[in-house]
Amino acid sequence: MNIVSFDAFRTLRLPGVTFIKPENMFRQKDEILAADWVLFPEYWQVNALVFGLKKKIFPSLPSYLLGHNKIEMTRAFRLLVPANTPETAIHANTESRVAEVWDKMDLPFVAKIPKSSMGEGVFLIENRADWTAYLARTDIIYAQEYLPIDRDMRIIIVGKQLVAGYWRLQGQDGFHNNVSRGGQVDLSPLHPAAIKLALHLAEVLNLDHAGFDIAMVGDHPYVLEFNRLFGNTGLPDLHVRVADAIQAYIHEQTDRDDDPQGPQRPQPPLPIAV
Repeated sequence: MNIVSFDAFRTLRLPGVTFIKPENMFRQKDEILAADWVLFPEYWQVNALVFGLKKKIFPSLPSYLLGHNKIEMTRAFRLLVPANTPETAIHANTESRVAEVWDKMDLPFVAKIPKSSMGEGVFLIENRADWTAYLARTDIIYAQEYLPIDRDMRIIIVGKQLVAGYWRLQGQDGFHNNVSRGGQVDLSPLHPAAIKLALHLAEVLNLDHAGFDIAMVGDHPYVLEFNRLFGNTGLPDLHVRVADAIQAYIHEQTDRDDDPQGPQRPQPPLPIAV
């Protein structure tokens, strides 16, 4: 199998992978055309690879389209699992919408910059001054109810399988749970309802490389977001587990595509004689 990767770090442990720098995509087009799979393209490359060269990419196209923007993923969550999605207001940052959201949300609440990660761009709004400071940083309002939690779970799915997971305990700032922002890792067993929710969303949305952030309020899980490119620092051997799962998934998908008894494309109806 011929595999090209645009991310040397994330595919370092995968055998037989050819690394191409993203900026060399046009210069090395022939190598890309010859590849069975293209791994970890950058977001700006995806449309050209999928729609132009008709390449199979990993992570999947939905992983890119939804994982690139908190707004898009939240809308999908609200449609599919509304009872497991925190109440969220998403609007343009206009005077009327600012007033509407402020009147609607109970203090405190959470506000986010839609395109951010690792806990950056996430703010606790406790008063009008916090709200004003947040509004000065974004054109889009993303306001979400505050959940009474001091921890959440990072649940990692590759393919459609659970690879790993851990609890993230709140950092010293009393708000962020991200390990990159001072959160602590706890290896207590994951809550089964959270695992079930992550696997369900991965299946229905066709997300094959995702780190889900899921919080528990009592025994009820809430999905906060997922990260298409998640960190490998939570567990000492996480990068090994993820790499092994990627390799197994790609081989499984390739074997399925090559199976003559596998799912067939639906045939178009025969023309009707007039």
